[in-house]
Amino acid sequence: NPLQSSCSFGYTVKMEYLQSIYGSSLLAISDLLCIVVWQGSALEQAIISQRPKLEKLIATTAHEKMPWFHGKIDREDSEQRLLRSSRVNGKFLIRQRENNGRNVSFALCLLHNNQVMHYRIDKDRAGKLSIPDGKKFDTLWQLVEHYSYKPDGLLRVLTETCPRPSHDSVQGATGGILSRIKSYSFPKPGQKKVLNTHTIVLTEAMPMDTQVYESPYADPEELRSTTVKRSDLTLEDGELGSGNFGTVLRGVYQMKKTQKIVAVKILKNDDNNTAVKDEMLREASVMQQLDNPYIVRMIGICEAENLMLVMELAELGPLHKFLQKNKHISMKNITELVHQVSMGMKYLEEHNFVHRDLAARNVLLVTQHYAKISDFGLSKALAEEENYYKAKGHGKWPLKWYAPECMNYLKFSSKSDVWSFGVLMWEAFSYGQKPYKGLKGNEVIQMIESGERMSAPADCPAEMYNLMRKCWTYKPDERPGFSVVEPRLRHYYYDISQ
Repeated sequence: NPLQSSCSFGYTVKMEYLQSIYGSSLLAISDLLCIVVWQGSALEQAIISQRPKLEKLIATTAHEKMPWFHGKIDREDSEQRLLRSSRVNGKFLIRQRENNGRNVSFALCLLHNNQVMHYRIDKDRAGKLSIPDGKKFDTLWQLVEHYSYKPDGLLRVLTETCPRPSHDSVQGATGGILSRIKSYSFPKPGQKKVLNTHTIVLTEAMPMDTQVYESPYADPEELRSTTVKRSDLTLEDGELGSGNFGTVLRGVYQMKKTQKIVAVKILKNDDNNTAVKDEMLREASVMQQLDNPYIVRMIGICEAENLMLVMELAELGPLHKFLQKNKHISMKNITELVHQVSMGMKYLEEHNFVHRDLAARNVLLVTQHYAKISDFGLSKALAEEENYYKAKGHGKWPLKWYAPECMNYLKFSSKSDVWSFGVLMWEAFSYGQKPYKGLKGNEVIQMIESGERMSAPADCPAEMYNLMRKCWTYKPDERPGFSVVEPRLRHYYYDISQ
């Protein structure tokens, strides 16, 4: 086996290979695992050829290397370990239960008010893991990631790992390459971290390297509320942006334990128009239902001298303006950002939300390598039995981003969001140019109805322009969904990253 026989040569860890294997699931394991890639084209080809085996190997056995996995210990031992030293609510470990010849099962042991609660984790016939009546997961680390963000049936979220004692070794049946996988904390971008003889280099800022990746309410002690007290909010001078609604200011939100830099959307409603206020409250209602790393988080509503929406801040501003000022940004970097938008939109599609205003102006950058979708003023949550929203009439719409069925039949769906996403891609790969430049709305409609589409931006990769054209398929039923678009972008990005 070329993989095992090459282990003795030493290796460099490359983040891109882990990304290429796991795609969006990388968020769950990026700060836990690394995968070895040896230098030299022949050996890189060897590991690529072994990718399916590696994927299965890591997915099913990664928990063995996690500090929270304590192997085969009994109930009493797990309680002693959790009650030792710090007794933080939400402290947890996972142990393997005695299987008595049946399928392997596990137990999640959770500390709550100085008591240890034990939740059985069963594996069904399809290999899915779940606590009784809970959500199903493919792997234990996915289960831990999920319950670290929301209790979802547990008494509280998982907050602190109860580390396995240093003298414990959890032996799996895999050996070989798995024994070479190390758990480590990621260095800052460009910084080297040496573990024994192995060098880890992270050259790009990843989303999980930023504070904004973590939810303001990841700490269970910070009670989530839909309202923000005015006394806890300090507004700073200087506008971040403005629109028909009013202005966006930078602010500081004082939470119980920490401060958060925030963006504050302030309603300008001098004539006390209730319709304007209702529209802003609808946007807040939509945003409060969303929880995804690639969507701007809503923190709360503040009703004071004006109605204010308090949201997390993305420092670098709108995507199109950033690209207009930074023409040196590589196509790889642009693809990375566009892929992140597709992951956010895939989340909306899966949760039956239609954005209706997807454009580069509504994608905000936390860093050069981290994008978030914003502005949900036109968004709609669809009823479970419906797959589209029908508007009552035309409004002040961004027609150049709208699909034919939106303009002709007032119908909006995830498929019409895909059309808008194609226009967003064109904006990104043209470094923030205006789509259909020089054409008026009715001329754009005529162009689309005649079968014409925008030509490819200069130097745009052919694969990316082909995907734009797929997004601009006239009939929505023949247009791909984000469940198709996102993997296409992911595979292309990781192919060019190798």
